[in-house]
Amino acid sequence: MGPSHASPDTWHGTTILTVRKGGKVVIAGDGQVTFGQTIIKGTARKVRRVGSGNVIAGFAGSTADAFTLFERLE
Repeated sequence: MGPSHASPDTWHGTTILTVRKGGKVVIAGDGQVTFGQTIIKGTARKVRRVGSGNVIAGFAGSTADAFTLFERLE
């Protein structure tokens, strides 16, 4: 494994991909959350509908920060 900028004991929830082509958009995310080198959850929902369902948001990076932001947006 390569060097990491985060502490080995940090929660992470990463990988969101968005592609736009021909007026259409696809957004997808993995479901893995890790703590250091340990997989804590493999079924996390990182792509969610916000508000009335017209906005789709993908959260990556610090899991706790993402959930706090999501709660505020909702």
